[in-house]
Amino acid sequence: MKDIIKALEWRYAVKKFDVNASLTTQQIEKIKQAFNLSASSYGLQPYELFVIQNKGIQEQISVASHGQKQPAQAAAVLVFCIKTNFSESDIEQYFELIASQRQMPLEALDGYKNFMKGVFSQKTQEEIMSWASKQVYLAMGTVLSACASLEIDSCPMEGFNPEAVDHILDLKSKNLQSVLLMPIGKRSSDDAVSQLKKVRKSQDEIITEIL
Repeated sequence: MKDIIKALEWRYAVKKFDVNASLTTQQIEKIKQAFNLSASSYGLQPYELFVIQNKGIQEQISVASHGQKQPAQAAAVLVFCIKTNFSESDIEQYFELIASQRQMPLEALDGYKNFMKGVFSQKTQEEIMSWASKQVYLAMGTVLSACASLEIDSCPMEGFNPEAVDHILDLKSKNLQSVLLMPIGKRSSDDAVSQLKKVRKSQDEIITEIL
């Protein structure tokens, strides 16, 4: 594992992947673990991840990405999805999981569970979908950093047709909606962007310290 700053300096949004490169089972497992360990509001994880390593499906996703080549070239494509039917039952299941994993009585969690139900009862479905989208962006950031530390190249993508990707993966029947794509693999040796200096504002411009 690389030093996190060196890893983030090494990372960039790959424009051309090595089509012959592949990822090991262990690398994929690390990425899945990083996704699952991401920060999430209330710990509710209102999202799912699809790990696509099927070239036929990757080609279709590439077409749905306005013809961008990275999904077809990459060793795998990560599709970050949100739940479209998040409800009180998800909260109930979450607290059952807490009680099981922490070996504590479920009724001991009633106060926090009822508080959480009250919070979400005040939200419209549109607000819940917006909240879930923010959570999946957090997960994507975690996976981006994990990939960099593992020296796995990546390209986070918003530029795609969600309805088309939802159709390709039959997400509607699973009560899911695609929000982000992330092709992952190994940068091509002739990806010219890899040689360009990373451009960022100075820290003084965007960071304020209050001591």
